[in-house]
Amino acid sequence: MEPAGSYGAGKAGSVSFDPVAFFMHPRTILRLLSWVFSIVVFSCIVNEGYINIGSERLLCIFNNNADACNYGVTIGVACFLGSICFLILDAYFPTISNVRDRKRAVLLDLVFSGLASFLWFVGFCFLANQWQATSPDELPLAQGSDAARATIAFCFFSILSWAVLTLSALRRFLTGSHTNLFTWQHLDPAPSNARATPYPITNGATIVTTNPYQAPPFTETLDPQKLTQQRPMAPAF
Repeated sequence: MEPAGSYGAGKAGSVSFDPVAFFMHPRTILRLLSWVFSIVVFSCIVNEGYINIGSERLLCIFNNNADACNYGVTIGVACFLGSICFLILDAYFPTISNVRDRKRAVLLDLVFSGLASFLWFVGFCFLANQWQATSPDELPLAQGSDAARATIAFCFFSILSWAVLTLSALRRFLTGSHTNLFTWQHLDPAPSNARATPYPITNGATIVTTNPYQAPPFTETLDPQKLTQQRPMAPAF
């Protein structure tokens, strides 16, 4: 699991953003690849996914099935926007100091990545089936065939990228409760060899506490001689 401050240093809420570490992170690379794959899918369908044969009506190259083209464009645009949103969330994540917000962010990543992987799998099967059912007579001069093959190929690549992102989010979610991801320790854990904090008082006396966040309720002037245990005097008769 990645540490809470993977992209910066310091306490949560005041983390300095390190763009080099952020863009070299494996999860960021996967999100960028998923972002590119989604662009390829919906741009291929929008630019070359429709043909016009003897009429003004545009027909989808996938067996003249408009649902196939609409599905590819919809899932492509949705994952394009989702990749951008989660890139921003990943950059902002180290600065989140609220435990519940951090857990919700990881859970949202898990749900969206899993849903996207499933939808890409459905789209790959749907488009591949419709392309296989397309007859050569429906595409004169093999018009749009390259775009159709590219769409199907990048649907398959998207399944892999979003599946890996799903596993990454699942791993972060399952291990979060056992590490400092969903606890207060990510703020700035105190070193294990921390010593007690002394609070000096006038005339040499000192009050020592083992809690560095708890100050003495009041400060008074103590005479060191009064701190010495004295034996009580016997009463005089």
